[in-house]
Amino acid sequence: MIQLDKLTKKFQQKGKDITAVDSVSLTVDEGQICVFLGPSGCGKSTTLKMINRLIEPTSGRVFINGEDTTGIDEVTLRRNIGYVIQQIGLFPNMTIEENITVVPKLLGWDKKRCHERAVELMSMVQLEPKQYLSRYPRELSGGQQQRIGVIRALAAEAPVLLMDEPFGAVDPVNRDAIQNEFFQMQRALNKTVIMVSHDIDEAIKLGDKIAIFKDGKLLQFDHPDTLLAHPADDFVSGFVGQDSTLKRLLLIRAEDAADNAPSIKEDTLIGDALELMEEHDRRYMVVTDAGNKGLGYIRRRDLRGQTGPVKPYLKPFATTAAHDEHLRILLSRMYEFNSSWLPVLSAENDFLGEVTQESIADYLSSGRSRGKTTIVSPAEQVAE
Repeated sequence: MIQLDKLTKKFQQKGKDITAVDSVSLTVDEGQICVFLGPSGCGKSTTLKMINRLIEPTSGRVFINGEDTTGIDEVTLRRNIGYVIQQIGLFPNMTIEENITVVPKLLGWDKKRCHERAVELMSMVQLEPKQYLSRYPRELSGGQQQRIGVIRALAAEAPVLLMDEPFGAVDPVNRDAIQNEFFQMQRALNKTVIMVSHDIDEAIKLGDKIAIFKDGKLLQFDHPDTLLAHPADDFVSGFVGQDSTLKRLLLIRAEDAADNAPSIKEDTLIGDALELMEEHDRRYMVVTDAGNKGLGYIRRRDLRGQTGPVKPYLKPFATTAAHDEHLRILLSRMYEFNSSWLPVLSAENDFLGEVTQESIADYLSSGRSRGKTTIVSPAEQVAE
């Protein structure tokens, strides 16, 4: 866990005090990715560099797992913090394996352990260890070098990772691939990550929390969905863009937007099923077994004039929605299958409800979001 407590940095410029970072306070929980976002010169990179004391704070404190880092010498502090920058700076006369294992060797790791760690990390970024570990940086593409820069910062198993626009210099195709690899790697390794970015789409894609900066002040610190749904002020609203509602489709899960659609059991009599469908004004209804597992659905038009249980008229789902899939995927699937609804199923195939175009619109316009709003105004910071 990383805590910033009223972190402040002032510079002298032409005899005047310039406040680059103004009393920033926030907490990033263990295992989270927090993205610092804002225009150039807003203080986000300066704040990042004060965490590992590449820049000394004027005032305020940094805590890592509750320990005030003020009393820790810089070398010891940085051994526990990985650091990645846009210009990765691989050592040109070292092999890729030597580049990756620089810090572990300084920490006294033996050759076998270093090699095993390099192989493990290379596999995580889709680079074949046997093919690439003996190469030199000049023999790799820019995107491949950026991958090496990221895993080099992870080699010593530091619990904290700081990243200053790590993917900014990579072309769009490689950037998307590296972001995906990093996200999967982070979920496996559970590092606590703070990343500086200027790209709202990157922040939404990767961040568990987003911190918006302006003129050295922290304006809002929130879950990405809350940030998009409830921007703190006009600046934040303008920064996240006019398509903020569409951006939210990447963040809202199927189970969040599912309605409480009724279902029936496979042994339900047709007369009872038709009565329930009439009551709820439905042309179809999901059928489940005794354990609430989704089996398929029935259509009202198929049941008219029939008797007995509904089971013989059961139709398989054309497609379904997993509970944790985001709405952008679901809307694409609905158009692909020309369907106005999708049943939402848990990992165990339990029926959780239905996503419809109406339920998506209702969620987006309801004011609900996937996080609690935490707006930090300049006045509140001063009051603190």
